[in-house]
Amino acid sequence: MKKIADERLKLQNLKNIRVLFLFQNAGIIGILAYDFITSGLDGMTDNPLWFLFIMTTIVSAYLSMSISVDHEEERQPPKKSLWIAVVVVTILSVILGIIASLPDGSDMTDGLIVGGVVFLCGLIPAIYVYTIREKRNDE
Repeated sequence: MKKIADERLKLQNLKNIRVLFLFQNAGIIGILAYDFITSGLDGMTDNPLWFLFIMTTIVSAYLSMSISVDHEEERQPPKKSLWIAVVVVTILSVILGIIASLPDGSDMTDGLIVGGVVFLCGLIPAIYVYTIREKRNDE
């Protein structure tokens, strides 16, 4: 098989892949919706397609982050942006941790777990964007 050299054909191939990706995700969402209707939330999340859908969404988000950082017009200092992100994520995780520990039947451990998970889930993308911005500034 020959490698495609024409830029128009490469662009058309990428558009085709995008349409196939959207069609595949629509099918996965349809199957998960059917599982949700017939088996409830537990049945839907027990389906291996749920894990595939979540992982695909995460990978897509990380790939989009690198494109959005390259598309930024105004160059911000990466360390300043990282510190702002860390402060915002910390505040959100503390607030959500407190809210999670308020209802009856829950204790401080529940709040710490929720706050810790929110903190990690916000910190990892912030560090990833920071490293992309650092690499871009070095180039």
